[in-house]
Amino acid sequence: MSENRIRVVIADDQELVRAGFAMVIGSQTDMQVIGQAGDGSQAVALAESAHPDVVLMDVRMPGMDGIEATRRISSLQTVDGARPTRVIILTTFDLDEYVMAAINAGASGFLLKDTEPETLLSSIRTVFNGNAIIAPSATKRLIEKMMQDGYTKDRSLSDALAAPTSGVAVPPQSGRPAYTDPELELLTDREREVLVEIAHGLSNQEIASKLFISLPTVKTHVAHILAKINARDRVQAVVFAYDNGIV
Repeated sequence: MSENRIRVVIADDQELVRAGFAMVIGSQTDMQVIGQAGDGSQAVALAESAHPDVVLMDVRMPGMDGIEATRRISSLQTVDGARPTRVIILTTFDLDEYVMAAINAGASGFLLKDTEPETLLSSIRTVFNGNAIIAPSATKRLIEKMMQDGYTKDRSLSDALAAPTSGVAVPPQSGRPAYTDPELELLTDREREVLVEIAHGLSNQEIASKLFISLPTVKTHVAHILAKINARDRVQAVVFAYDNGIV
């Protein structure tokens, strides 16, 4: 049974916090904590030696911080076809700088430490399955910053996110972009509607309510959209939507 469990490492400089997360994770039959780290260097070492599926990573730790540790873990090579280690950033600070830095470092998720246990557990499963999870407030600010800092096809997402916030919104360009990805034509009208709402930062439940469709139907549409546009997760779907001028 242990071979089928999601193997988790917890990295936080506060022992009490690590113990709390370990208790929540340990209550699940499909997860196990295989190691704990008190700083970024220990987290990287555990990722290299134990090959966990998911690392819960604090941002502020002594020595190597969580962002640098995430960058190093994300760059590790997988061994014998094993799953890559994915990182969820957990912090008490809901700040733009951490969200942007975490994404640029390769994190698959960003959540606040006061997240409900059920949300934390579902996020671990989501990330384990290859998808991204970002706190809703962070997703909406990410989109706002992309537009504020002038993200375009000719400018990488990392460049746009790393740019200092000007405080002045960039006026939208008129008309459709000169080039659109051919994958856009694969989407049905309803899938385009759902993609627009994803790009606006809405959750699946919010999309269901707005479009008057069921939650399972939304999930099916999202899965089809990601597959058709070759997007790894919702963040890439947002980029695709802005790239192709549908929002």
